[in-house]
Amino acid sequence: MDRNDRFTDKIKNKKKHLLDSLILNEILKDKRLIKAFMDVPLEQFIPKRFLKIVRLYEDVPNLFYYDEQNPNNYRTISAPHMISIMLQGLSLTDDDDLLILGAKSGYIAALAHKLAPKGEIIILEANSEIAKITSENLKRLKLDENISIIVKNPLNGMPELSPWQKILVTGAIEQSRINPLLNQLDENGGVLFAPIGPEIIQMYTQIVRQNKEYFGKKQLQVKFSPLITQLELDELELITDLDEYEQSINSANIENNQLINSNRVQIKYTSDIIDEISTDSHIKLESIDKDQQNLVITYLEEIESIIKNLKKEENIDRCFTNIETIELRLEDLKKYKKLYQIKIKRMQNILNQIRSYNIIRKGLEKEEGSDPEIIEQKLEILNKQIEEVNLFLEILKENIHKVKTLY
Repeated sequence: MDRNDRFTDKIKNKKKHLLDSLILNEILKDKRLIKAFMDVPLEQFIPKRFLKIVRLYEDVPNLFYYDEQNPNNYRTISAPHMISIMLQGLSLTDDDDLLILGAKSGYIAALAHKLAPKGEIIILEANSEIAKITSENLKRLKLDENISIIVKNPLNGMPELSPWQKILVTGAIEQSRINPLLNQLDENGGVLFAPIGPEIIQMYTQIVRQNKEYFGKKQLQVKFSPLITQLELDELELITDLDEYEQSINSANIENNQLINSNRVQIKYTSDIIDEISTDSHIKLESIDKDQQNLVITYLEEIESIIKNLKKEENIDRCFTNIETIELRLEDLKKYKKLYQIKIKRMQNILNQIRSYNIIRKGLEKEEGSDPEIIEQKLEILNKQIEEVNLFLEILKENIHKVKTLY
């Protein structure tokens, strides 16, 4: 037996021992999650310089990020017992869409994908370096088709892609900051799971939305570091001077403040509401109607035609018109999302990025056309937009093929 085989066997035995311990202590109860832990390699989510075999598959946090310029700025992947509590607290089903606030190197998202393989998972991460590490991890394990990561303030959530069936908060969050997130939950049993409380100590709390009511269950006392909200957008300098961008940011801030101040929710704490959540929301393919299937294909092919035009459209105003038309069609498709497993949130997210590049392009068009720096910026933005359009087309084609081959 060579060295690599011995290492593999050692890791496998440590993992089994860990899972046995979590099961015996009645922490790990979901059979799907047990299999997910076995299938997903934790060591692939930790950079080599931080990989400590002695800590791997022990019930302890694992360091995956450290800022040498700021020793207090470090991140860990949560201990396995805590990850078990997080993911089981979400009550994930096969086709749930999940929003994760805080990347944790992508490991928790990879496990969650095993529990919700037909859903869409989006991670919001404030730190661009950590987002890059996470993105590379997901690509290496070929998980980037199902899990997306976005550099964004996680406290705002992602209302533009709501409703979310499940939202997981991986860092401490104040009670007053969860209102915008709760309003993004699916009205039909959407679940938020978060360590809620001040920086000193929190309660990991499960909150379920039913229509306009919210029911909470306090699970256990924990001590998490605060959810990081410092934004480090790599391209911010390119767009801060644009009127459209400033207006959109101001508008978003006003809307967020209104949401926080006017839509405060009352949470009814109880011990058994979570037990009433159905764990079998899977829709059987036998319920597919042929006429409905053809309608969905028509919508998707219409979007395909528009996005192809967008790729070669030079008039920016017509680009915006095309984007709005695609948005309307994606809204039409939302009602068929789960039945046909359409990646609508991923397409919406890419479309938002394409719109952002068009806003930048429009601002750059106002600048002097002969300035070499401006010309270079225009070319760079245009190339990035084409990359996003190509990605959109690729995802769209996959969705069309999937819907056509369902019986």
